[in-house]
Amino acid sequence: MNLAELLDQSRLRLESAQLAYGHGTTNARDEAIWLVLWQLGLPLDSDVDVLAGRLVTVEEQASVAALIQRRIDTREPAAYLTQEAWLQGVPFYVDRRAIVPRSFIAELLAEGSIDPWLDEASREVLDLCTGNGSLAVLAAMAYPDVRVTGADISTDALAVARINVERHGLQDRIRLLMSDGLAACPGPWDLILCNPPYVNAQSMAELPPEYRAEPGLALAGGTDGMDFVRTLLRDAPSHLKPHGVLVLEIGNEREHFEAAFPDLEALWLATSAGDDQVLLLTHESLLALPLSQAPSP
Repeated sequence: MNLAELLDQSRLRLESAQLAYGHGTTNARDEAIWLVLWQLGLPLDSDVDVLAGRLVTVEEQASVAALIQRRIDTREPAAYLTQEAWLQGVPFYVDRRAIVPRSFIAELLAEGSIDPWLDEASREVLDLCTGNGSLAVLAAMAYPDVRVTGADISTDALAVARINVERHGLQDRIRLLMSDGLAACPGPWDLILCNPPYVNAQSMAELPPEYRAEPGLALAGGTDGMDFVRTLLRDAPSHLKPHGVLVLEIGNEREHFEAAFPDLEALWLATSAGDDQVLLLTHESLLALPLSQAPSP
């Protein structure tokens, strides 16, 4: 058997199992490529067409078959099985202590979409709800002159984030701390990045096993998905510098966001998934948020 045949066999097995995707891949073919290349010790960015004729030993076939079966049996995201996920071409360690990184904010950092709201004096960046620390690492890479703080309420997630900070040699520029929202992050900040728990209760109840394998704390946002966001928007003005901005990801919850904050002036940023996933809020717009739209302290 050659690699092309093994990939096709693996794809068919994944397709027949009717799995859910979205943790680095969107379909069975790409998932098969990821798992097969990883199990064979080949670079994940390999050109599979070039390697199509590579012969696969019986032992390699068996090891790949076992991994594919584990993906089917456990319904865990592939990233948990390989303990690696990639964002913008950068590898990150991940395990079940932290959500699998997939934030569209990573695109904005790589493409410089946030840069117009920063200047030469911008020095303090906060990655709130940092999870495995991927956005903190990408922010430090994108802005060599800034200091980055990654904060999360989960000490388990912070342990994973520490692995990634050290993996990329950024211990001197990224600090990690435990914080419930902004409670331990007084700032003031030039930029706050936040991919918070925002999945509404109905959607949480309908999640497939792959998503339920992730820490619920990193996903569940209450009845309308906006519980954490309400508190964040209430507290953010006092934690931002006058020119500071908040970049907030809310996934597929734009309808709920706009229902919760109908008078908030938000700028929606374009991503590969459209212009309704991530928004930017200035200090001025946050100050104008009506008190009726924010929770009491």
